[in-house]
Amino acid sequence: MTEVSSLTGRLLVATPVLADPNFDRAVVLLLDHDEEGSLGVILNRPTPVGVDDVLEGWGDLAGDPGVVFQGGPVSLDAALGLAVVPAGGEHGTDGTAAGGPLGFRRVFGAIGLVDLDAPPGLLAAELGSLRIFAGYAGWGAGQLEGEVSEGAWYVVESEPGDVSSPSPEGLWRSVLRRQRSELAMVATYPDDASLN
Repeated sequence: MTEVSSLTGRLLVATPVLADPNFDRAVVLLLDHDEEGSLGVILNRPTPVGVDDVLEGWGDLAGDPGVVFQGGPVSLDAALGLAVVPAGGEHGTDGTAAGGPLGFRRVFGAIGLVDLDAPPGLLAAELGSLRIFAGYAGWGAGQLEGEVSEGAWYVVESEPGDVSSPSPEGLWRSVLRRQRSELAMVATYPDDASLN
């Protein structure tokens, strides 16, 4: 088996030709990617449901907009908390900040998963921002690599602010616009090309 280069921490940006309505203009942050498959969350699908409506006590910690996001089409009844915790101090061998907040597992850089069963007050002073996702996006072994090679996704670097963008609906265009290549031009692609 050939070794898969990890894309953990990178963004998948749906190309205009991606036909799956679950991922139309989606920006997916990859939280895990290895030879067994990939897992990520869609960063630009806010729902009208407030965080406190489904997870009491977490709404005050959620960034603006304080709603639950649809993280993907898999396990929509499960909640996943993703937070930015500014790096401080040494990192332990398990990826968490040494002496860092309990209930937080660093995935990459300043971004990690929050244990939503923990009391919200335990993390309140540590979190830079928090997003709650219902569901996630997942791919089996080799599936994502196949989709990328078929031209369904652009793979680009993420920035910590992507997770907590106050304007998630505009994230697809803004991520493409900041690229230093022809991808910046794709940001101008019309919502409905048939109207051109």
